[in-house]
Amino acid sequence: LFFSPNHNDSNNNANSNSTTTPSQLNKTTTTTTLVVAAVLATVAVSSVVASGESVRVVDADTEALMERVRRDVRASQANATRIIDLVLNGSAKGQVWERLAEWTDTVGHRISGSPSHAAGVDYLIGMLEKAGLENVHKETVTVPRWERGTEWVELVEPRNYRMNMLGLGTSVGTNGTLTADVLVVSSFDELKEQAAKGNTSGKIIVYNQYCNWTAKPVDCYGDSVVYRTQGASVAAQFGAVATLIRTVGAFSIASPHTGVQMYSSNVKKIPTACITIEDAAMLQRMQERGTKLKISLYMEAKNLPEVESHNVVAEWTGSEYPEQIVLVSGHVDSWDVGQGAMDDGGGAFISWQALSLLQQLGIRPKRTIRFVGWACEEFGGIGSAQYFDQHKANIANFDFVMESDMGTFRGEGMQAQCGDACVAVVKEVSQLLADVGLNKVIKGGGGEDIAPWEAHGVPGGSLLNANDRYFWFHHSHGDMMTVYQPGDVDLASVVWAVTAYGIANLDDMVPRDPSRLHEYSASTWRLKGRGRHV
Repeated sequence: LFFSPNHNDSNNNANSNSTTTPSQLNKTTTTTTLVVAAVLATVAVSSVVASGESVRVVDADTEALMERVRRDVRASQANATRIIDLVLNGSAKGQVWERLAEWTDTVGHRISGSPSHAAGVDYLIGMLEKAGLENVHKETVTVPRWERGTEWVELVEPRNYRMNMLGLGTSVGTNGTLTADVLVVSSFDELKEQAAKGNTSGKIIVYNQYCNWTAKPVDCYGDSVVYRTQGASVAAQFGAVATLIRTVGAFSIASPHTGVQMYSSNVKKIPTACITIEDAAMLQRMQERGTKLKISLYMEAKNLPEVESHNVVAEWTGSEYPEQIVLVSGHVDSWDVGQGAMDDGGGAFISWQALSLLQQLGIRPKRTIRFVGWACEEFGGIGSAQYFDQHKANIANFDFVMESDMGTFRGEGMQAQCGDACVAVVKEVSQLLADVGLNKVIKGGGGEDIAPWEAHGVPGGSLLNANDRYFWFHHSHGDMMTVYQPGDVDLASVVWAVTAYGIANLDDMVPRDPSRLHEYSASTWRLKGRGRHV
């Protein structure tokens, strides 16, 4: 999971006329404007169905559309029940967990541009081919490459104490050992106040930002992550030589959580890393007692030239409208800690499973269901942005886009990121899951990798799951297969597969929302915590 701050977020700004505030740091992000040359359906009153070179527009009022949807859902119920039974009682029980375990145990973590990521892509391609899916292939993208190298941090005054740490993605190294006095702050506002007193220059700044994760087990991520993404550049404006942040996580047993950070183009790049919740709180207490603090930091981190990488693609071809696509996806890359089983191996593998269950049962929906395993999500949706550029000319044929990137814990239902008519369609499709109680639908959701499509009117959705513990393990050494129980992942895969099948088997395409046709910028998509995370 990647977080990209909103340009207009003012909650944590270090406001100053002479300094760059956190909300300004990403204004250099390139904004790509796409004029969509496609026939888009009007919400609730029309539907677009493409067939070969022609496009058929079917005018209908809302109730007529919904009546056709209900008819198609009834027709899909028998196959949906077969899918559910295959997973919960049949030969596919535990299958997705076992496949994910084989993959993550074999290739390990998969940071963007690394040999381990390339190995993960190739191994996954082999698994997809062996499973009998169609049009299995790789699509080339160009991605950044960052290497962590050896790193350590040690409190050297008032005592010697080696702390657990993880450097943040894209951070520069220290060029040897960097030793400096420490200033602990709880917010950007406090940092600015200390800078005005002359207390920041030459210091290592420790951000001990606080959020009540018990009250907000998911939403606290959006409140806290700005210190990870922007803390280094904000501190550098005030003369800091390095930053350490309180790990952005809901729970810690001395466990740091890494993630990407973003340098502003107009300030010095300084090293940045995360330390544990326990150590950040300890340093805060020591400072409050008047204890002088000094830390030594060593980081070999370096940014290397961009490299070639790949998105992974497979399909299960539709029977009536094969050129139309229901896309299911998760990202294949991870951070260089743990196994990347939760973030986002599970999302990628339930997306594969959506196709695999249909293949095992010999069921052909009317539309093609396409699986994409994204490259380089963790550094900002880079693989998916290039996929969008490569396929946007065919946007009229993308019916519904789905991304699972907030865990595949016990499945509960779906989030629908689209207009009211689209949400109504998803709710009708969810009735295919009513007998097993997995038919909850919430408006909202989305994801970094499907954001370009959603921003240009293509309806999208994400998995609703019992993910309150997601940020216990996120971007940490704890992101291992033991995070998941096979039965919970099965329920997530049932939601994902039946939803994809139900939508792909409708006669009408899902209604589009013209109000969402706007200029797309990766830096304007923001996690909001609507119901589960975005």
